Amino acid sequence: MEGSLNERPSLPRTDVKRGETSQTKEHFSCITWDDLRAIVETNKLAVLKRTPSEISRYRQWTTETVAEYGSVVNYLLAHRLPKMWGTPPFTPLSSIPFEDPSDYRVLLNDWPYGFPQNITHMIVWTRTPIQTDSDRGDITPESRKLIEGFIERYFTNRLGHDAEHRVIWFKNWVALQSVKTLEHIHVLVRDVDPSLIEEWTREQK
Repeated sequence: MEGSLNERPSLPRTDVKRGETSQTKEHFSCITWDDLRAIVETNKLAVLKRTPSEISRYRQWTTETVAEYGSVVNYLLAHRLPKMWGTPPFTPLSSIPFEDPSDYRVLLNDWPYGFPQNITHMIVWTRTPIQTDSDRGDITPESRKLIEGFIERYFTNRLGHDAEHRVIWFKNWVALQSVKTLEHIHVLVRDVDPSLIEEWTREQK
């Protein structure tokens, strides 16, 4: 393992799936872009997996983080999310998700799924509630429209040619989330220049 997990200011994985521990390196296959698109289009998000080595690292990181901070949420609030947010329940400047830049923060997911290296996994954290249905906690049609508008103006519009085929987003159902206190969506992009990734994830002043 490279370095100490306490020294690595990483984001936790936001969804711990059952059955991952049974995976071995020999039997694990990377999730391709086409695989990912099919998974999201069919809303079968529970099949997304991380690599066996990352499962072990994540669990160690989580154990150490909870021991030091009391919870993963406390760690995120202390080190990764804007101090101006305070603690839950938050008071966003806008009641509309992703309308005001001070209400959301784009960060790399340092514990990504088992993707090829050309796929970058980001998480957009927001202090504005995202409405979900009362059945399984999936997003409502209105929420989906708001998120799609944000994805288009923040990510897709910056990619130029073939942009709509290089961005995929999803929001885990409430039942799949392990960090339920903090609203977030997942954004994945393919073949994007690192400088643009850095710009997207740069802390807003």
